[in-house]
Amino acid sequence: MPAEHIRLQEDKERKKHWKKWGPYLTERQWGTVREDYSPDGAAWENVTHDDARSKAYRWGEEGIAGISDHKQKLCLAWAFWNGKDPFIKERLFGLTGNQGNHGEDVKEIYYYLDSTPSHSYMKMLYKYPQAEFPYKKLIDENRKAGKLKTEYELIDTGIFDEDRYFDIFIEYAKNDVEDLVAIATIHNRGPEDAEIWVMPTIWFRKTWFTGHEPFMPNISKLSDHSVKAFSPKSGNYIFSFCGNQELAFCDNETNRQRLYGIPNEKKHPKDAINDYLITGDPAFLNPQNKGTKAAAIYNLTIPAGGQKQVKMRMQHQIEENPLDSCEQTLDLRKKEAEDFYGMIQDRVSDPEHRMIQRQAFAGLMWSKQFYYYDVNRWLEGDPGRYQPPAQRKKGRNNHWRHLQNYDIISMPDKWEYPWYAAWDLAFHCIPIARIDPEFAKNQLLLLLNEWYMHPNGQIPAYEWNFSDVNPPVHAYAVQRVYQIDKKMNNGQGDQEFLERAMHKLMLNFTWWVNRKDSEGNNIFEGGFLGLDNISLFDRNHAQYYQGKLEQADGTSWMAMFSLNMLRIALDLCEFNKVYQFSATKFLEHFLYIAGAMNNISSEHISLWDDEDNFFYDVFHYQGKEPKKLKVRSIVGLIPLFAVEPIREDLFDNLPEFKKRLDFFLSEKPKLAALVSSWIQPGYDKRRLFSLLRGHRMKSVLYRMLDSDEFLSEFGIRSLSKFHEKNPYTMKINGDVLSIEYTPGESTTRMFGGNSNWRGPIWFPINYLIIESLKKFDFYYGGDFSIEYPTGSGNFLTIDLIAKELSYRCIRLFTKDQKGNRPVFGGNKKFQEDPHFKDYILFYEYFHGDSGRGLGASHQTGWTALVAEMIHKIHKPSKVHQSVSTTPLFRS
Repeated sequence: MPAEHIRLQEDKERKKHWKKWGPYLTERQWGTVREDYSPDGAAWENVTHDDARSKAYRWGEEGIAGISDHKQKLCLAWAFWNGKDPFIKERLFGLTGNQGNHGEDVKEIYYYLDSTPSHSYMKMLYKYPQAEFPYKKLIDENRKAGKLKTEYELIDTGIFDEDRYFDIFIEYAKNDVEDLVAIATIHNRGPEDAEIWVMPTIWFRKTWFTGHEPFMPNISKLSDHSVKAFSPKSGNYIFSFCGNQELAFCDNETNRQRLYGIPNEKKHPKDAINDYLITGDPAFLNPQNKGTKAAAIYNLTIPAGGQKQVKMRMQHQIEENPLDSCEQTLDLRKKEAEDFYGMIQDRVSDPEHRMIQRQAFAGLMWSKQFYYYDVNRWLEGDPGRYQPPAQRKKGRNNHWRHLQNYDIISMPDKWEYPWYAAWDLAFHCIPIARIDPEFAKNQLLLLLNEWYMHPNGQIPAYEWNFSDVNPPVHAYAVQRVYQIDKKMNNGQGDQEFLERAMHKLMLNFTWWVNRKDSEGNNIFEGGFLGLDNISLFDRNHAQYYQGKLEQADGTSWMAMFSLNMLRIALDLCEFNKVYQFSATKFLEHFLYIAGAMNNISSEHISLWDDEDNFFYDVFHYQGKEPKKLKVRSIVGLIPLFAVEPIREDLFDNLPEFKKRLDFFLSEKPKLAALVSSWIQPGYDKRRLFSLLRGHRMKSVLYRMLDSDEFLSEFGIRSLSKFHEKNPYTMKINGDVLSIEYTPGESTTRMFGGNSNWRGPIWFPINYLIIESLKKFDFYYGGDFSIEYPTGSGNFLTIDLIAKELSYRCIRLFTKDQKGNRPVFGGNKKFQEDPHFKDYILFYEYFHGDSGRGLGASHQTGWTALVAEMIHKIHKPSKVHQSVSTTPLFRS
C-alpha cells in the first residue's frame, strides 16, 4: 500500500492527524461579506486591497501559497518584493466586482501544480514581475473597457516581455504531522541579474479580542536563524530558517492611524514589516524581537537564468541542524506522491491526460480553506467592540442566525469565490472521491449539518445570499460519491454515510416542495438556480414584470432530485428493506412532476413545445394568457438529467415497491407512459425512469448535437448558436427584452456581469449531460444509435456519444495539431513559452466557439470534473460495444 494511502487511513481512524496542516488560507479575505461592517453591505468597498496590508481581519487570513493549522490559529505564507513596487507582495491583487468590465477578477499568474490529499507534499508556482507591478494600469484599462471588450489581464500589460520575471516554486513536505519543510526556489527568467526580497511570514490569526482567548499567543526570536511561536492551546512551534536573513517582528493589529486617522492601539501594527522594507525605517518594528507576526527577510540577487532557494522547517521541538534533512524529506514525499497518483492513474495512458488530471487534482486540494462565519455574532458584533450598524440586522443573511461555520471546506476559487457555494461543492466532491473519498463524504455531510442547513430544510447557497437557490444537486453528488467509494472499497458501501445524508436530504426535498412549488402543482419556480443570466430577466424577480415563471429547469431539477432520492433509497434497501417505502414516495413525486410538465394544473399548458420539440419556461402574466419563452438554452436540456435505469431483479426483492409500481402501471397508465415503456425491458433487463421517452429524447439530442446549435468543438454550449442570427425578443410591460448567443464574456450587468450562461461552455452542465447519456445507454444498449453530429450521417451508440462529448471537453486543455491549447486562446506566451505552456488554468467557463478560458481563472472546483471525464474515457469498454478511446472527431 502506498505511503499516502497509509496516511489517509491513519487520519480517518484518528491515529495521526495528517490533515491538521494544509493550504487552508484563503487568497482573498478583503472584499468578503464576512469582513464587511458597512451599513450598505458594499463588501468590495468596505475593506479594499489597499486596506488589506494594514487591516487585521476578524474572520480569516489570506496569503500567497499560505498554509495553516485546521483552525487557522497559526499561519504561514510567502511575501516578496522586487525593490520597485510601492508595497510588498503579501497577497494576490485583483479587481473588485465594480472595477472590472466583467466583474471581479484576479490579476496575477499562478498555478497549483501538485498536492496529495494529506498535504504531505504540495507544490505551487507564482510568477512575479521584476518591473513595478502595474496596479494602476490594470485598474485604468479595465475601467475604460466596456462590456463588449475582453478583460485586460496582467499578461497584456507587457510586463512579462523579455522574460523579466521570477518563477517562484513553493513546495511543502511533511516529515511528520507537525514537522513540515517549506522550500521556495526562485528562478530568474530574465536576461540580467535581478534582486528580490523573499519573506516567509508567520503570524497568529487575531482571536484574542473575542473574549475566548485568555492568554495572548506570541512569536519571539530564539536565535539568528529561528523563532518560536507559542500559544497556550497548541504549545511551541519552532521555525528554523536557512542562510543569511534578517528577522523582523510586529503585531497582527490594525494600523488605525493609516486607515482611519485615529491613534493606534498597538505600537507595532500589521504593516510594520512592509513599511520597513519600503522606507527603510524600522520605527514600527518591535525592537524586542517579539509579537504576533514575524518574517525572515532574505535579500537575494538571482543571476540571469539562475536560481536560489529559501528553506525553512517547522517543528514542535528544535533539533540539531534541522535543515540538513529538508531535501531528503522533500524528495521522499515527492516520490510517494508519484506512487500515489501512479495508482490513481494506472489506466490513463495518455501523458497529456495524466498531466491535466494531476493538475486538476492539485487545484482541488489547494482550494481547501478554513471558513469561519458565525452569522449571529457577525450581525450582533463582538462584546465590548465596535458594534455593527443597525441596518445589518435586517439586511444580508439575517434569516440565518443559526449558521455557524468553522471548518475546512472546498472552495470554488480562493480568490474570486473564497466562500463555499452549495452546488459547486457538490460537483467538487465527485473528482475528490477518486483520491480522498472520506473528505468527499464529509464535505457533503457538512452542509447537511443542523448548524449549516436552515431549520426549514434549505441548504445555504453562498455567502452573499444564503437564501438564494442553487440547483438541488446535493443528492446526486451523495449518490455518485457513494458509488465511487463503494467500487473503490471492493463493493462495500458506506451505509452510515448514505443514511445520514438521506435523512437530511429528505428535509431539503420537503423544503423545495413547500417553498418552490407555490401552487402545489408540481411545477417549480426556483428562480436564480445558479444559472445567473440565462433568461431574459433576473429570474429571482419575475414579479417585477407582474408575473410568475414556471421553470423547465427548476421542475426538471426536482424530477432529477426525486430520482436521486429514489436511487439512494434503493441503495439503502441493500441494508434495510424498510427504505423501499421511501423509494415509493420519491417514485410518486417523480411521476407527478412528469405529469405536471405536460399539463400544468390541468390547464393544457405544457413545458414541452410540440412545434419546436424542445422544453421552454412558461411565463404567467397577471391577467393574460401564459406564454412560452422560446429561448433554446440549457434550460431545455436539463430534463435529460432526470433519468435512472434500474435492474429488473431489484423489483423482485422489494415487494412493496413493486406493488406500488404495478399500481401506477395499471391505474394511471397515461402518467406512467410519460416517463418510459415499462412493458419492454431494456438492455440487461433494465427498466428506465426518465422524463424523456424515445421521441422526446431523440428530439432534444437532435438539437443538442447540432453544431449550428448547442454542439461546440469543446462541449455543449449553454445557449443555442441559433440565437446568434435569431435573437429572441419579447416585450413585457413596456420593456423590450432580448437574448442572443454570446459565446464569451457577459454583455449584461445582470448578476454583476462576471459570469455568462448565454453561450459559453460550463463543465458541470456538460458533466451531467455526459452522465445522463451513459444512463440512457445502460437501458438502450448497443441497439440504439443517434446521429452525431446532427446532419453528419454518422450514427453512434449513446455511450460513444458520451465519450465523444468527454473528448471535446478535455480538448479544451490538450494541445491541438499546432501545439496550442484552446484554453489559452490567442495568447502566444501561454501557448509557446516553455515556462508557461504546460501549466493549466481551470477556468470558470469557456468560450463557446474558440474554447478560450473565461471568468474565474482558478475555479478548479467544478472544472476539475475534467479529471473524472479523463478517468471515465480510459475505463475498459462495455461488452456490447467495441469502443476505442480515440476520439472520432478532431478539430
